[in-house]
Amino acid sequence: MTTLSDLPALETLYASAFPDEDLMPLVRRLLTEVPDIVSLVAESAVEGPTAHIAITPCLTEGPHHAALLGPLCVAPAHQRQGRGAALIRAGIERLDAERVKCLLVLGDPAYYGRLGFQPETRVAPPFPLPEEWRGAWQSLPIGTPAEPAAGTLRPPPPWMSAALWAP
Repeated sequence: MTTLSDLPALETLYASAFPDEDLMPLVRRLLTEVPDIVSLVAESAVEGPTAHIAITPCLTEGPHHAALLGPLCVAPAHQRQGRGAALIRAGIERLDAERVKCLLVLGDPAYYGRLGFQPETRVAPPFPLPEEWRGAWQSLPIGTPAEPAAGTLRPPPPWMSAALWAP
């Protein structure tokens, strides 16, 4: 699990992976404000953190707990080596143990589709998405829920900025 002492290394990692986007304010808020966040790092003995994932517990209407995957960050030199997928699988194992039944993501369907994510229509994001992003809203069932999650996703405050859900 990631701790606040990892923030300086994560700042370097996110700056290299997302030079045109500053995700660190969100990452900082998630790590400081969300007590049950799943925050995992892949490390290299030489380079330190090479990948990071955050999975935020969320509520939906209905009986199931859900979680929101993001951000996911992999250093450019380590992309396409399975590090992100390995972190997602490790996160799913934790969610299954915590009885979370649905993992949601707003991301590239080509990437997340390889991991089993499908377009999501039963759980709405907290803010309307641009039409061109509709296919990017995806989910992955975890375990065997009696009925799928449904309603509107209710993430904690760090995710409640419309700017995070728009181009």
